[in-house]
Amino acid sequence: MGFSIALVVFSLLLLLLVLMQKGKGGGLSDMFGGGMQASIGGSSVAERNLVRLTVVVGLLWFAVVVALGILMKLDA
Repeated sequence: MGFSIALVVFSLLLLLLVLMQKGKGGGLSDMFGGGMQASIGGSSVAERNLVRLTVVVGLLWFAVVVALGILMKLDA
């Protein structure tokens, strides 16, 4: 039960973090106005930290999915 709740929480958090990412040009981000912003310099510290947080949450999400798969296989 705890892994199922963790999966829902990590899924929603991952969705939120991905939607917060700055668009790199082209694709779906342009449809919502992301393509109008010009990148003057490199990526800022906040953007890099957001990317790192997204990767960490993605890895945690993957670990929970694997753990749930193992638990389901053991119960069957």
